[in-house]
Amino acid sequence: MNTPTPAAAPADSGFVDGYLPDDEVLSSARARAEDLGCVPLSAGAGATLRFLAATLRAKAVVEVGTGAGVSGLSLLRGMAPDGVLTSIDVEPEYQRAARATFREAGFAPGRTRLIIGRALDVLQRLTPGGYDLVFVDSAHIEYPGCYELGVSLLRRGGIIAFHNVLVGGRVIDPSHRDPETLALREVARAFREDERLVPALLPVGGGLLVAAAI
Repeated sequence: MNTPTPAAAPADSGFVDGYLPDDEVLSSARARAEDLGCVPLSAGAGATLRFLAATLRAKAVVEVGTGAGVSGLSLLRGMAPDGVLTSIDVEPEYQRAARATFREAGFAPGRTRLIIGRALDVLQRLTPGGYDLVFVDSAHIEYPGCYELGVSLLRRGGIIAFHNVLVGGRVIDPSHRDPETLALREVARAFREDERLVPALLPVGGGLLVAAAI
């Protein structure tokens, strides 16, 4: 008689985030983010981004939502030594903080290209098929537009990732019908149905929705 296998316990987010703890530079970046009132991604999500960038040996990465440089630093640390991170944000103050983070981490100015502007405007000006990885962590209402434009930027085998798509369970609760939640549901559905992509939803960073272009 076969003994039933116990169901897996839910992931312990505290353990996941503490598995690869922040170093001094990342801790300083988180402090800047708190001062600016922008919420950085978790340590677990940052480690995942670094892993993805390293797996791809990424040389060209687009980030939507610079913040204080926490996610950008995670990406840079996984990218190829000659890789360039293009990061987009509407807030000049955020990008000043991110520059300080990258400088403290020892990255030369030429490794980053920080662009001030609306993501949906800037993404249209970037080279289609020219990027290894696209990471989006911005206003949720913009996620559907960033999805459409972001996929077009990927080379074959490239990865697109959206942060915090579960927003504390609101997406799976049908009673939530606000515009941001509807936008997140739209993106989750689009990832699943897009025949150009191989998607997965990872239980880090409030839900990291990722897909590889095939």
